[in-house]
Amino acid sequence: MKIEGVPFSVADWDKVPAVEYRGETGTSTWRAVETGNLRLRIVDYSPGFKSDHWCARGHVLYVLSGELGLKLRDGRDFVLAAGASFQVEDDEANPHLAWTDRGARVFIVD
Repeated sequence: MKIEGVPFSVADWDKVPAVEYRGETGTSTWRAVETGNLRLRIVDYSPGFKSDHWCARGHVLYVLSGELGLKLRDGRDFVLAAGASFQVEDDEANPHLAWTDRGARVFIVD
């Protein structure tokens, strides 16, 4: 990752507006900060959330609380508990789909 056009800044996450998105089931609520070529997000997934699309965008994702499942289009499944992370490049060959039974809070850089 090459970070460009990003001056020093501080994100006060309590002051970042929350935006709700519906999944195939459940909702995700994003607080997002965009600066230069970066997007930083804290995302809360409701219990029972399942994404409504396959995502091919690259991310670094860290699970802050709860448990997040990831399914890759090739059939592999991963369940990440609090303290675990994943990273993937922008890649049409490895799209992923997020889901959670219990709910989760994650921090994402993309």
